[in-house]
Amino acid sequence: MTSLGLEEEYLLLDPDSGLPADHAAEVQELLEAHPGVTPEEIQRELLSCQIETATPVCQSLAEAEGALLNFRRTLAESASSVGSIAAATATAPWIHQDYPSLTDKQRYEDLRVSAPGIVGDQFVNGLHVHVEIPDQESGIRALNRIRPWIPLLTALSVNSPFWLGRDSGFGSWRVIHYRRWAVQGIPPVFADVADYERRITRLSSTGAILDRGVLTWVARLSDTFPTIELRACDVQLEARDSVLLGALTRALVVTALGEATADTPPVEPDPELLDASLWQAARDGMQHHLMDLRTAEPVPADRLLGSFLDHVGPALESEGDLADVTAGLAIIAEQGTGSERQRRALHDGGMTALLSLYRESLTGEQ
Repeated sequence: MTSLGLEEEYLLLDPDSGLPADHAAEVQELLEAHPGVTPEEIQRELLSCQIETATPVCQSLAEAEGALLNFRRTLAESASSVGSIAAATATAPWIHQDYPSLTDKQRYEDLRVSAPGIVGDQFVNGLHVHVEIPDQESGIRALNRIRPWIPLLTALSVNSPFWLGRDSGFGSWRVIHYRRWAVQGIPPVFADVADYERRITRLSSTGAILDRGVLTWVARLSDTFPTIELRACDVQLEARDSVLLGALTRALVVTALGEATADTPPVEPDPELLDASLWQAARDGMQHHLMDLRTAEPVPADRLLGSFLDHVGPALESEGDLADVTAGLAIIAEQGTGSERQRRALHDGGMTALLSLYRESLTGEQ
């Protein structure tokens, strides 16, 4: 079985106003004092209203979901103790007009200096999926082959419709926000690891980015782990949906590794089609058409999902994930993506209902 790991970012919100609450330091202390959470699971993010977690290396989906739910429950308790709500939404629906407070870390201050307008709006949370690879060369060959399917995974994950107190018109405003960074979107095709490193080194030497950690490609080789890291998905309201996206990503990478071994040529869409397809996925989610990048034709989103499942079906079977994925996709088909659920809550019950959705969905306890 191919191992995977999940990273999730969360916002701390004021329970009355819904505005970001700068309580991450206090929440971190409570998390660190809890016997059921390990230090490796607790991470700080750029802003002092954000907390991040990373699961251990997992083999099964049940293991990954258990780790996320354990952390989420402890996070919910800790946030409540300091008068906040922990929310797994990929944007803050409302923000203060003042410049946000940053986590006390020199690198984050350096980021602010390098891109103050972007950092000041970085109230965004992602889901990062790590999938094990045998080595970096295999990883590059797989990375070249997953590119046409990345927009579909983004479309399934959309969970950030609101920005500055209004509906952005996008399912994932987080993805659109990230387009403002210097290096963004779906990565190019690389000849090999040497080419990958050469291009990153040249980018870093321009001064346009602070360091290679600011390469905001939505997929890349991890600098820390022997994995491909997919960063194309919004954080999910519920842990089960994060795990679903983890399973789909694992199946895609396993399929790509098999294609690389068989020397199956990768599909290489025109760069502008890839870019437009990711933008379209961020706007529409699963509600309309998406681009089938194998044919450069728009197709209904559910039909493209069917083609994707055909593509990765053998990998889902070999990893033992098919039943869980089938059940998880059925729930999304019934309830909608996170953005659809957020819009329904705000429409039906205003801010109170939206905050209740955040609170209840974090742990899956109604």
